[in-house]
Amino acid sequence: MNLEINVKEASNQSNVILSGEIDAYTAPQLKETLLPLTKTEGQIVEVNLEHVNYMDSTGLGVFISALKSTKENGSQLKLVDLQTRVFRLFKITGLIDIMDIKAAIRGGSE
Repeated sequence: MNLEINVKEASNQSNVILSGEIDAYTAPQLKETLLPLTKTEGQIVEVNLEHVNYMDSTGLGVFISALKSTKENGSQLKLVDLQTRVFRLFKITGLIDIMDIKAAIRGGSE
């Protein structure tokens, strides 16, 4: 399966909407899109993962690289609306403790 990436720019925020699978084949495309967005000081990069139904360790690597870039450049990375299966990867690896992640909760807000 492929990964569809849509980026919507606002004044100091980039909204990245992903749909599909993040794996060894699609991770380079995601990294190529995501990392430049994190290089602007004060920029908030919000990644919506609601329609990502599969992610492997190469996907985690992209988000770790993006987090490192935000620390170096004074920007922020937020991951929102993660499906349970994808959220579990971040939880198992302990990344939920160091990243701004909000899982999708049906029927409620945040």
